[in-house]
Amino acid sequence: MDTSVVLITGALTGIGRATALAFACGGARVVVSGRNDEDGHALVAEMHDLGLEAVFLHSDVRYESDVCNLIDEAVARFGRVDVAVNNAGSEGYPGPVLEQTAETYAATFDTNVLGTLLCMKHELRVMQPRGSGSIVNLSSALGQRTTLGCSVYTASKHAVEGLTKAAALEAAPFGVRVNAVAPGPIDTGMLTRFAGSEENKDALIAGVPLRRLGHPKEIAETIVFVASERASFLTGQIIGVDGGKMA
Repeated sequence: MDTSVVLITGALTGIGRATALAFACGGARVVVSGRNDEDGHALVAEMHDLGLEAVFLHSDVRYESDVCNLIDEAVARFGRVDVAVNNAGSEGYPGPVLEQTAETYAATFDTNVLGTLLCMKHELRVMQPRGSGSIVNLSSALGQRTTLGCSVYTASKHAVEGLTKAAALEAAPFGVRVNAVAPGPIDTGMLTRFAGSEENKDALIAGVPLRRLGHPKEIAETIVFVASERASFLTGQIIGVDGGKMA
């Protein structure tokens, strides 16, 4: 049974929530983090009812003091962080380039890019001295291509993939692996907000060779594998889980 300590940001809904449950069901001790305290405590209570070990720690990844405190508190409670899943993300304000502003840019990049950078900085701070650890960032199928109305979000996920590869090279001499998982269209609240209508959602499905949306659990199970010792020679990679969309 896995007894590792796993930290997950953006863990209260969608892929993050499914990932927290997947790790905990495998025996891991899970730190779930997010901005909504009520939802965080409710998730932990649900996990405890299932006999799973989890704690909630409030954090907003846009702020370095929050991220630093999150990592330090996780280490204080469990002695270490073995796996970190940097899942916190925002779709921001989709729309054409002509409609974007400094504010809409910040609404996406502060969470998706700055948040990922700050999380990796402090995760590596505690992992590298121990000589082990696995970090999994969340990218997107739009990390390698784009579609209409997604300029800023696309740019943010391209940046996440670049940060992932750079951090992987820096961390490798210390025995720490850094990878990213890039989901295609997944049946989450974020996708529903992004699509805006059932007609648009159907159009997204039509572009997936498997002819359906992915499920959060399918992404969670991929993250668990990428983070595990079963993938011990895997680093600096972007793992697409998109129903064949990128093919």
